[in-house]
Amino acid sequence: MIPLERCRDQLEHLGLTQAAQALDHTLEVAARKEWSYAEFLQDLLGVEAQARRERYLRTRTRLAHLPYRRTLEDFDFAFQPSVDERQIRELATLAFVHEAANVLLLGPPGVGKTHLAVALGLKAIEQGQGVYFVRAHNLLEDLARAQAEHRLDRRMRVYLAPKVLIIDEFGVWPCDRIATTALFTLISARYERGSIILTSNKGFAEWGEVLGDAVVATAILDRLMHHSHVINIRGESYRLREKRRAGMLTSVTATDAQPR
Repeated sequence: MIPLERCRDQLEHLGLTQAAQALDHTLEVAARKEWSYAEFLQDLLGVEAQARRERYLRTRTRLAHLPYRRTLEDFDFAFQPSVDERQIRELATLAFVHEAANVLLLGPPGVGKTHLAVALGLKAIEQGQGVYFVRAHNLLEDLARAQAEHRLDRRMRVYLAPKVLIIDEFGVWPCDRIATTALFTLISARYERGSIILTSNKGFAEWGEVLGDAVVATAILDRLMHHSHVINIRGESYRLREKRRAGMLTSVTATDAQPR
């Protein structure tokens, strides 16, 4: 066996499969550019490291249950001038995650709340933080069912484990007493231990109606807002804009886009 084949076999034996596949090409580039041994080794190992990081990010993104991949670079700040781009960029540093603070994104449907929540979640994944995304309706149904079946503590671990928990579309559906109690238990358990990114089309004054209990709503808000960044988005729906561009709508104002 020639030395090159032996090197490739040894790389594969060590689990460095990407480096093994890149060996021939890297040798050619090294010879052409007259790299030193150290430069050649650095480049070869860099191929393996990059491939492993990409696999890690794909796996963590899949486990996070994100509904789609949207980044801050994809967000149209010009279309939503009510969003302070500087504030969002500051949140993207993830200082709020290290402080176990929360991010509350409020506004009518379609203005980009979920997009921003997902983008911040991706930033957290890139920095090695655990992230989990769940629709509020699914979360509350899950917790209520677990509480009724006397396994709430075990099920709660799913939502307590990630450093960042994204709760999307809170307020779209009303909660019964069991779900409200379970949500209070979750918020209390994560308080000052992990961050929550929550999107809602309801103002804080309406949470008592959504939860069916003004006292519990106040207690939940007290914990969520103690360490939080509140972002109110006022503007037109992206989806309505695209429909109008396609000629499906004539003119929709920001007021028309508000939920009734």
